[in-house]
Amino acid sequence: MGRRIDLSGAEIRADHGDGSPPIFLPRQPAASPLLALDIGGTLIKLVYTASCGGEEELRFAKFERRRLDDCFDFVRAQGLLGCNGTTTGSSKENMTLKATGGGSYKFGDDFRQKLGVSLDKLDEMDSVVSGANFLLQNVPGAAFTHMSGKMNSIDISPDNLFPYLLVNIGSGVSILKVTGNGKFERVTGTHIGGGTMFGLAKLLTGCKSYDEFLQLSQKGDNFVLDLVVKDICGELACQKQGLSTSTLASSFGKVITSMKKLADYKPEDLASALLSAFTYNIAQISFLVASLLGLRRVFFGGSYIRGHKSTMDNISYALNFWSESQMQASFLQHEGYLGALGALMSYGDPRDENLNLEESQEENSHEAAGPTDVTSADEHNDSNIFPYLLVNIGSGVSMIEVIGKGKFERIIGSHLGGGTILGLARLLTGCSRYYRFSLCAYKM
Repeated sequence: MGRRIDLSGAEIRADHGDGSPPIFLPRQPAASPLLALDIGGTLIKLVYTASCGGEEELRFAKFERRRLDDCFDFVRAQGLLGCNGTTTGSSKENMTLKATGGGSYKFGDDFRQKLGVSLDKLDEMDSVVSGANFLLQNVPGAAFTHMSGKMNSIDISPDNLFPYLLVNIGSGVSILKVTGNGKFERVTGTHIGGGTMFGLAKLLTGCKSYDEFLQLSQKGDNFVLDLVVKDICGELACQKQGLSTSTLASSFGKVITSMKKLADYKPEDLASALLSAFTYNIAQISFLVASLLGLRRVFFGGSYIRGHKSTMDNISYALNFWSESQMQASFLQHEGYLGALGALMSYGDPRDENLNLEESQEENSHEAAGPTDVTSADEHNDSNIFPYLLVNIGSGVSMIEVIGKGKFERIIGSHLGGGTILGLARLLTGCSRYYRFSLCAYKM
């Protein structure tokens, strides 16, 4: 069995906002370094042990996946191959590093050819949950809230941690229910995540990096492009119906009736509108899932948060709004390194077992089942059509429970609707009518 990491007494000795400060391990014996990687769709994340002032610590580094050679240079320069990981012999060629993420499969040969090491490929979700549990159970101050620009650390007793919802925001979004150490279920996810947001940002603003996009969004005003309730109903109608005039109705909805072209909008306003659209949407999906599962504790992680204040504020505001203050968004220090942390924790694991792809598919096989209509044709008559859910897609989306003639309740809605689709289509393709856009999409 290989070396294990002694987590007792682990602590962060740096103020919040330092990005990914080292985690000190005062009881970890000095030894050759350990390295683990999470190779995702956009970034390569590294977590490794190092010595500092006679003490061991965990350090963090990241590289864009397209700069794989820079990652290799860093590993060599830091001496992270010296007796690293596990070996089946005395030579470096038999050395194995722990790795997770889809890129560990794609780039396994590159690591073998350039560094002379093999990758022990670990299940991604298993590693993410292990990393989150490590932080929440062993590192004081690892969790915090962020609302209206204010960050507050939260203390969570390891005895009262489970169950919780973990929302991992990467290129896509995975939502997991965690019930214990090594016990979790991927409940659902969405393909509309950080990759979608950054992809549109590159098309709309020309930004070359995600960090550049975040900096742009800080300076912009999303209401230049976004449609709010007041724009639809007018201020007087909002007051009569008890609606907030500033409630977001349709992201990019104002673009539909504007004569402006893409070049007429400021990149900062476009970036701000994109950030609001996607962070609110992720928070809303998280609220719905947590409500269905009866969970009140929701943690957000993933490399697309990056400690960005507006991102965290948007998620916190939206979760608080939809839950009517019954849920609070919590974030994690080192949120982008959960997978790599979990992979590092697997060194010396006596089980040395992780879920393979077949087991993962079996566990989540229920997700592939499609909706089934159990109502026969002759049951659709006036007397038994109620209750039903009416999904009305306009500039935004309204979801209404109808229980009888003239009896209904608006349950929830979404700011991502037809207005968002046509607004983005107009900016990107120049089409001015939804019919023309849908016709073009149909031909594709």
